[in-house]
Amino acid sequence: MSDVASRGDFQAGEIELRNVTKEYGEWPSVVTAVKDCSFVVERGKFTVLIGPSGCGKTTLIDMMAGYEQPTSGEILLDGERVAGSGWDRLVVFQETALFPWMTTIDNIKYGPLVQRDQSEAAIEKQARQLLEIVGLQDFWDKYPMQLSGGMQRRAELARALINNPKVLLMDEPFRGLDAMTRELMQEYLLRLFEGSNRTILFVTSEIDEAIFFADRLVILGRSPGNVKETIDDDLPRPRTFEMLTSRRYAELKEESLGILYKEAVSAFSKGEREAVDLVEAYEKRKIE
Repeated sequence: MSDVASRGDFQAGEIELRNVTKEYGEWPSVVTAVKDCSFVVERGKFTVLIGPSGCGKTTLIDMMAGYEQPTSGEILLDGERVAGSGWDRLVVFQETALFPWMTTIDNIKYGPLVQRDQSEAAIEKQARQLLEIVGLQDFWDKYPMQLSGGMQRRAELARALINNPKVLLMDEPFRGLDAMTRELMQEYLLRLFEGSNRTILFVTSEIDEAIFFADRLVILGRSPGNVKETIDDDLPRPRTFEMLTSRRYAELKEESLGILYKEAVSAFSKGEREAVDLVEAYEKRKIE
């Protein structure tokens, strides 16, 4: 791994949410997206936030990034209240956010050039190193429309990492990719994380992906979102796909599905289609 991916000159951060509630609209039409939500994104750890669609995962990401403010409660970064966005917290989104008028390498260099705290030569060197790590060294001069979906995701990872954020926030970044590309992206992300001392919060709706990545799983209940359970994922690192067949992996998956199943049963009575799918998946697993 190159020095830009494992640099020790950045400070990994820690985010704490304390009784965070987020409401939209005005009385009597108030919609509560998140209610009394509390958890910690630990320094140097890979935390995965998982829950059903519509439970407030993206709302939580937006508040941690500083794009939105809580209606009540507080969000702290290294003990200081988050009051707005900043380079210390960067988001990799569900959809590509690359600038379409910039080449791959120019997209990656954008953040450091704006911040102006390094020489252009140093920024260029780091960008080239990251391009090699994510396998895009031969596509440095291509525009986003000339890249596949997986390539765009890799470019976005490189663009975030070159800024050495204290916390990297990832909002279902592999959603919509085909199965093979998604698996490759999971390998890339693990390669970038393991041994780097970085702090990552990763949002997903996929239980297998969650367990494969996580040091800790934070499981949200259905809307309005709040924390139902946290599970420490003690699968050894470095992680490999062979671990998906291990007994410990099966135990973690069963425990996680059990919590999600309870939420699905609660929602089932309201006729929610997603609840039906989850109940059926859980019952099938019990039979197997």
